[in-house]
Amino acid sequence: MAVLRVKFTKGKRDKLAQVLWILNWVSVVMGLILISLGVFLKMEIRKGSEVMASRETDSVPNMLIAVGTIACGINFLGGKICHHCSNANKFSRWKLVMLPYIICTFFFTFCILVGALMCYTMRSTLEESLYLGLKQAMQFYKDTDTPGRCFLKENMDELQIEFRCCGNNGFRDWFEIQWISTRYLDMNSKEVQDRFKSNVDGKYLLDGVPFSCCNPNSPRPCIQYQLTNNSAHFNYDYLTEELNHWTMGCRQALLDYYTQIVQSIGLSVLIIWLFEILVLTGVRYLQTAMENVLLQGDPECESEGWLLEE
Repeated sequence: MAVLRVKFTKGKRDKLAQVLWILNWVSVVMGLILISLGVFLKMEIRKGSEVMASRETDSVPNMLIAVGTIACGINFLGGKICHHCSNANKFSRWKLVMLPYIICTFFFTFCILVGALMCYTMRSTLEESLYLGLKQAMQFYKDTDTPGRCFLKENMDELQIEFRCCGNNGFRDWFEIQWISTRYLDMNSKEVQDRFKSNVDGKYLLDGVPFSCCNPNSPRPCIQYQLTNNSAHFNYDYLTEELNHWTMGCRQALLDYYTQIVQSIGLSVLIIWLFEILVLTGVRYLQTAMENVLLQGDPECESEGWLLEE
């Protein structure tokens, strides 16, 4: 018993083969689009790789690039098959190849769907990676003379300026680490010595933030140091006044940025998946219709095509 039977005349079979030939070439272009999306996402992630702790975030762009490459190959072959399938004699050469091709393409379209879903589930991986990476980058912010870490201060400053953010979860994160290098501290100063002694870990902590946290749009000069000391600044109350530096944490700012990108890519991949399902459905109808033509032995006869049969 066949499911979703459709009758095809010779003219309809020819038109279906021609349309599928065109659609397969469109699918080749979509495969190239998948590769482009994967490369674009990989480049965007690479920009923030210095503040990401895990390389698992590369799995999604790598998946898109792999799926796009396979899509180009499969649809190129599909276009060639559909071009020959309008002729019964030529179809007989492809008859044994058609069913394995359809089965392989079906599982391949499932991979495209997985790629789309991975884009939507990437947020949790990004969030954890950014949290740990930003925490480490902030700890090494002061190590401008240490090989392998000397670039982190510049990267962190550029990040905070570009994304208008401060710290990991917020500006108070800078209060918990020593972000000023000892080479810029007067070790003979009693104030500096007291700050080192007041901390159990022997760190120079202060209620201040790097210059890159300052909001240049603020009418008031940036209050960079003694943020929690009202008496240190004129007409200032840190509990009620809107601070003139960025208040959003960089983890949230980067997470929102990357989430917007991957969700847009996920939607594009989902549309490509639906298109591939449409093409695969047409190829299945063409295959079954042409097989029935061979059984009847008349290239000009009507034949039935279907999706499934018991």
